[in-house]
Formats: sequence, C-alpha cells, structure tokens
Amino acid sequence: MLLRYPQFIFVVCLAGLWLAVRFGGWLRKKIGPVSEDTKEDLSLLTGASLTLLALIIGFSFSMAVSRYDQRKNYEEEEANAIGTEYVRADLLPSADAAKVRQLLTQYLDQRLLFYTTYDMHRLAEVGAETTSLQAEMWAVVQSDAKLTPTPTMALVVSGMNDVLNRQGYTQAAWWNRIPIGGWALMWLIALCCCVLTGYGGRSRGPFMIMILPFLISISFFFIADIDSPRRGVIRIVPQNLISLSQSLRAH
Repeated sequence: MLLRYPQFIFVVCLAGLWLAVRFGGWLRKKIGPVSEDTKEDLSLLTGASLTLLALIIGFSFSMAVSRYDQRKNYEEEEANAIGTEYVRADLLPSADAAKVRQLLTQYLDQRLLFYTTYDMHRLAEVGAETTSLQAEMWAVVQSDAKLTPTPTMALVVSGMNDVLNRQGYTQAAWWNRIPIGGWALMWLIALCCCVLTGYGGRSRGPFMIMILPFLISISFFFIADIDSPRRGVIRIVPQNLISLSQSLRAH
C-alpha cells in the first residue's frame, strides 16, 4: 500500500539515507579515521557500490517505463475495441443494436471513470458497474448469436470478446508493478552506499551530507511515480477514450 504513494517514498528515503550517512560519520569517529592503507580500498568499494546502485536504478526505471507504456497501449487498444464494436452493433437486429450501443456508451463512461477516479471505494463501485455492463452486453450478443449463427454474427461476437478482453488486459497492466523485492534490494544497496560515503567522507558540512541521499531519493521518487498509475504526478490520460466518447455523443 505504501508503494502507491511516491511522495511518501521520497520522504522516507531522504530521511533514512541521511541517517545512514550520519551513521557512517559516527562510525568514522568511533573506529577512527581511514588510514592511508585502506583509503584506496574503501574508495574502490564505495565506487563499486555506487555503480551497482546506478545499474539497479537504471533497470528499475526501465521496468517502470515499460509498464507505463504498456498501460498507454492498452488504453488505445481498449478505445479501438469499443469503437469497432459500436459500429458492428449495426449488424444486430434493430432493437438489440440500439440496446448494445446504449450499453457500450455507458460502458465507455465507466472505463473513463476507471482512469480518472482515485478514490478506492469509488473504484470498487466502478468495477462492479463495469462487470454488470459486460454481462448485459454479452447476454444480448450471445442471444442473437444462438438464434442466427452466421459469419456476420461471428464478427459481432468477436468484437464483443475483444471489448471484454481489453478491459482484463488493462486491469492486469495496472496491477503489474515493480516487485517489493526489487525495492528492498535498491533500498539496502542505497543504505550501504550512504554508510560507506559517510564513513569515508571528509566533509562534515550539512550541504555535502545531503547531496547523495537527495539524489537517490529523487531517483526513487521518479521510479515510484511512473510505476504508480493513480497516486503519482505522471498519470495516464485516457485521450483515446475521451476522443471516442466525444465522437459517439456527437454521433
């Protein structure tokens, strides 16, 4: 639940990593300054740790961006599926065609709410209404397909199947997040890097102490923001669904 809030991750990471740097400085005072013999080894270890952290942050960022692109692509496919089925509804008997088009319009409104609603209780209501509309649309198409099992009717059934499948794909893509194990690994490596930096650093100024924790926290925030579909600053705008809704209402 906490990974849904990028701002929370930024604050916690900044505070934790700053304490890690301070802890490294405390170890330097407790154990003693780094000797000339071990200074080179410590610099090598710190550089290797920071390089490893940079690689993991890069991979995590790539994972978050790929998931973001996947959600955008499914939104486009979902709009295309609904628009196509709206046109194919003309192949049904006139009464059922009007009913399916009406249900598709209501369904489109619920899909827009899925992208623009951030209250979890309201989202549960949207999910229940979406499921109900799916059952109604499928019942109408299924009834006509049983009465007239023709190739033309198969097109309508296939189009409705695409509409239902795209909603499932979209929901799965929104559930697909960076695993907790990946976040834990990044957090542990970042802590080690900050402790090593604090232990081997010479500057005790507050500005220099905050640079590394701030940069790492900003990176974590950016990854979490892209990976969070609802709570982040960077969100998916359902432009294709909005355009389709405006087009259907004008029609």
